[in-house]
Order: sequence, then structure tokens, then C-alpha cells
Amino acid sequence: MRAGWYFLVCRLVYFEGVIVRSAPRLIRDGAKRWLVWTLVGLLAGCGDPGYQRHGGSAMGTGYRVTAKCPGEVGDQVTAVLDAVNADMSTYLPESTLSVFNRGPVGEWLPVSADLIEVVEAAHDLSELSGGAFDVTVGPLVNLWGFGPNGAPAQRPAAARVEFVRAKVGYHYLESRRAPPALRKSTDVYVDLSAIAKGFAVDRIAQRLFELECSDFLVDVGGEVRASGVNPQGAAWRIGVEVPDPDSFGAIQRVLRISGSGLATSGDYRNFLEVDGERFAHTIDPRTGYPVDHTLASVTVVHESAMLADGYATLLNVLGPQEGFSLAEGLGLPVLFLIRTPNGFEERYTVGLEQFLGQTDY
Repeated sequence: MRAGWYFLVCRLVYFEGVIVRSAPRLIRDGAKRWLVWTLVGLLAGCGDPGYQRHGGSAMGTGYRVTAKCPGEVGDQVTAVLDAVNADMSTYLPESTLSVFNRGPVGEWLPVSADLIEVVEAAHDLSELSGGAFDVTVGPLVNLWGFGPNGAPAQRPAAARVEFVRAKVGYHYLESRRAPPALRKSTDVYVDLSAIAKGFAVDRIAQRLFELECSDFLVDVGGEVRASGVNPQGAAWRIGVEVPDPDSFGAIQRVLRISGSGLATSGDYRNFLEVDGERFAHTIDPRTGYPVDHTLASVTVVHESAMLADGYATLLNVLGPQEGFSLAEGLGLPVLFLIRTPNGFEERYTVGLEQFLGQTDY
């Protein structure tokens, strides 16, 4: 029986080469995420033995690297992830970001150039979106019960929402490049989880290029970067999941990517139901309330996994109309999956057409 299953899975990958990725990025959904990564690990084992596989846990999530390299790269991948964690983790109390969050108002804290790069990219996305993307939104996320130290699952009073929202604002965070340092003008809490995993993917990809690896796929918590070809000699095929909590693992659309990053954001696996009312986990920093629109998930392809990561969150906040208009205006390759009474409607920008694959296995 085991041999039969292995043969079946190998044939699936040989002919299709699809790697499933889904929108959730949450520890509370870890059992399901690890089911997907375990399956992907088995699938990756079929094909050219010249590809090496590395995986584990980092940044509060899981990672997997499949790469064709002249030498072993596992230790190098781990070193990159450890460095990003030491800079940007909100789970590690002694990370640079955690020290900054606990630190005094009005004083510059020396940080790494990498941290400045991420903070400045986040600032640009905030400016672009009129504050729909904001790395200081954490207190509101906690208030609604979605953060690691969040409140109980209940609808907070409007006065409490306004009180907390007044302490949120990307403009309270300052950065400088020479020498690299951060400063806050009020007691904000910075959480880079909407962009840091994508940055880690890009840093791993950069290191793989330095190690002369031309063909690889990097996945950190669902943020992806691909280069070259997969073990079957074709573009990497990434399956975008049906955004329905009752359809775990079902594929809505397959995208073919090479030389690009990819990220998906959605609310279909992480939400609260209180007194019959459903609240999405994505909080709009501009209002202080969970988003309330029909966009189920959004997938962005970009040469930078960091920016794909950030844009996915940004567009998920903006919703199907405002988000689509912005994506089209910027020429971004984006797939929007929109809830309708009859299922999910696909809407994609012109730029995405070159990445489209088939809709099933």
C-alpha cells in the first residue's frame, strides 16, 4: 500500500508539478499547514535527485527550500533565517524589533541595514495605500482577539476601538539609513509579519544565487520565490487554494512562476464568530475594524517576495474594487478571488495572464 501511494504521488508531480500554497499564516492553523508541507515534501522527493530539500520551522511558521546547487546549502538557509529572526521577530524577546518596541520614545536605536530596508518598504506601502497597510496595527489586532496577546473573542466597544486606534500610525515610526537606526515619536508597537517573511524569502534566494544555485523554490510561511525550473524541467507551478475553510487543499488556480515571488492573503481560515457575527482577522488600520467586503483572497506575483507579501496584505485590506483599481494602475500581476452567492469569482489584472495555468490537477 505504501509503495502504491508513493507511486501515485510521484506520477502526480511528474505530470503536473503542482505545489499547493494557501493564504493562512497562523500558528493556530499549524496542523493543517504542516499537512500541506508534509505533502509537498513527499512530492518534491519525486524527480531529479540533483535537487536538495531543506525545511523546518522559523519565524513562527514553517519553511521549505527545494534547490539544485553544487553543494549543500542547508546551513546557509538556516543562517539567513536566524539572522532575520534576530532582527525582526516579535516572538523573540531579545530580537532587535522587540527591544525597540519596549524601548523609550524619542530615542534612536541602532539597528541593521536589513531592518531599515524592511521598515522603509513598509512605509512606502503605507503611503501608497493611504494607511491601509500599517506595521503599527498590532494593538488593534490584539484588541479584536487575533494577536498572540489578544483580547477574548468579543466585539470591543466603539470607544475602546477609537482609543486604541489613536495609538496606531505608521507616521509615528521614523527611520534613517546612515547610521541605520529607528525612532518612535509615541509608544507604538511595530509588527513586520506582513512583510518580513517575504523579505526572508528574498534573502534566502539571494544567498542561493551567491552559492550558484540557479533552480530553486523557497517557501517561508506560504511566501514564495522561484528561480529556474522544477525537477521536471518546467516552470514552478504554484496552486492557489480555493478560499473556503471547508475545501482544504482544493486548487482554484495554478500559476506558473520563475524568477518571481508570490504571496497570498485571505481571511477564510482565520476569523471570529461572536453572537452570530463573523469578523475577519484582517484589520483596516484606517477604521480600527475588521475588513468588511467580499474579497476572499488575493494573490500577488512580484519579482520581490517582500513586496508581493506586503502588496497582498495591502490589497486584502482595500478590497475587490479599490484594491483592483490600485493593482491595475500599478501594473501588478494579481489574482482576486471574490465571494458571490454562487461561489467564487476570479478577477485578475492584465499582468497576471502570463502566469496563468490550468484550474485543476
